[in-house]
Amino acid sequence: MAPRAELKRLTANLVALRDDLHAAVEAQHARIAAVHPLHRDSAVNLIHYVELRRHDIRAMQEELARLGLSSLGRAEPHVMATLTAVISFLQMAAGQDQHDTAPATLAAAPETVLERNTNQLLGAAPTSRSTRIMVTLPSEAADEATLVGSLVTAGMDVARVNCAHDDREAWAAMIRHVRDHGRPQRGPCMVAMDLAGPKLRTGALQPGPQVVRIAPSRDASGVVMAHGLAWLTATGAPYVAPADSGTAATTVPISDPLWLSQRRAGDRLQFEDARGAKRVWRVIDVTPDGVLASVRATTYVRTGAAISCVERPADGTASIGSLQAIEQSLRVHVGDTVVLTNSLEPSGPTGVPGLHEIGCTLPEAFLAARKGHRVWFDDGKIGGVIAHADARSITVTIRDARPRGSNLKAGKGINLPDTALPVPALTEKDLADLPFVAEHADLVNLSFVRSVDDVRQLQAELRGLGAEHLGLVLKIETEAAFAHLPSLLLAAMSTERVGVMIARGDLAVEVGFERMAEVQEEIMWLCEAAHVPVIWATQVLDTLARTGHPSRAEVTDAAMAVRAECVMLNKGPHIADAITTLDSILTRMQTHHHKKRSLLRRLRAWDAVATAGD
Repeated sequence: MAPRAELKRLTANLVALRDDLHAAVEAQHARIAAVHPLHRDSAVNLIHYVELRRHDIRAMQEELARLGLSSLGRAEPHVMATLTAVISFLQMAAGQDQHDTAPATLAAAPETVLERNTNQLLGAAPTSRSTRIMVTLPSEAADEATLVGSLVTAGMDVARVNCAHDDREAWAAMIRHVRDHGRPQRGPCMVAMDLAGPKLRTGALQPGPQVVRIAPSRDASGVVMAHGLAWLTATGAPYVAPADSGTAATTVPISDPLWLSQRRAGDRLQFEDARGAKRVWRVIDVTPDGVLASVRATTYVRTGAAISCVERPADGTASIGSLQAIEQSLRVHVGDTVVLTNSLEPSGPTGVPGLHEIGCTLPEAFLAARKGHRVWFDDGKIGGVIAHADARSITVTIRDARPRGSNLKAGKGINLPDTALPVPALTEKDLADLPFVAEHADLVNLSFVRSVDDVRQLQAELRGLGAEHLGLVLKIETEAAFAHLPSLLLAAMSTERVGVMIARGDLAVEVGFERMAEVQEEIMWLCEAAHVPVIWATQVLDTLARTGHPSRAEVTDAAMAVRAECVMLNKGPHIADAITTLDSILTRMQTHHHKKRSLLRRLRAWDAVATAGD
């Protein structure tokens, strides 16, 4: 044990720290009073934690650790109780009176408070794990009830509907399918709806040629392994391959149904492709819905091309119908210039090497942007710095892109981390969508929140709709939201059901990828102090959901997500497999971790080693 004088000095420093915590609460009395009664103790604890983190206590932590005491490194859930317990022990060890104590600020254990808040926001936890799984529903969920059922069966606890996509009819169908797949032991799956918010995106690009490529498949030596297949249809009916055949055909619309109905197996169809090459296809199957043709040579099919039958030229010609235009992109290199314009007319090539133009969807950005501000495109894939900005354009010098250039397409996100955009989080579209959300959802996710006013505006709108019962989730995806998070939490906590989503995609672009791990941890600590459940979101098991095969890094990322109260998966063709995998990971990991605390359960993996060594 340290000398009594050192113990008294350390005690005095901790008492002074505690006095600062009390003073901070007094200074925030009005804001605490505005919090929902259910969260007032948590609001006090949040202010205690924020004040604690305003001090550099690393020296005291080292001293406490040397004494075998709590170093306050796990104080988030109950700051004052932890600090008071340490002070009391030091007073006892120094032979001082222990009357200098403070009452606990929570009526229940902090773990119980957080569990209560999580259950209220996200519904009851499954029996196998405490961390919930949220899943973004794809557009197909509106038409495929069995798809939604498979997600619920796999372990989806909360279905997320993104209001930035689809429409109200589709949203209603998705939600109906979710509600129809009940869970006898836990009740229906919860529904969260994301408000679109003021997302900056690139404008449209002029469409490319209406051409589709059909080619035979070849081996590594260029030898043809199988002919290509073209499905010619006048009705738009999809090609249905024979069961287990594994074949796929490219749809080619035909303008003349009568001409198409005259085709017979063995007919040769001739036309000129987009390159002027003469091509002949052979009909191999005829059905009421269309004609299947074999493609022996690579063909670039173009809209409007005349097509005729070699065997029956008297049937005349038909023309190839409208094909989807090839999506265009700007090939951007380091050193290039990208000019964002306030016109949303489709942009085309400038004709100047290294100079590109494309629209920007948010007019307010042009008045707020300044020279030297950073700009990121497409989730950070392309980055640059503003060289000039005025009311009509923003000129960006590109500093970050792939060595051989990166493609910038229409509708891609734009992040301006240094620019204070003078726009509220609720757009006109969001306000129009809110009545639907209030009627159908259990939670509303507030996108691109930046200020307390954003939170209060949404709360006022929900009150006006009689929807104060809705859970309110703050999506933290901007640097401003991260910087103002304590204030945002206090404002949100006037709502009974509240949570935070760490939207790691946009947030990583805003704060910098090198800071993302640090920022993510700080958000989780702050929310734990407020006893507010956290949703860990964006790109969790993303490769698995898209391709069916996870990467090692994303499995580790998913395992660390067990420290949150909910994990969000994005859509993908293998999303049901991703849910099953995540369910298994979370179930295993929760026996090892809770928040920052390691749980030292018995590790059976060591038993064989111990036995072998005996």
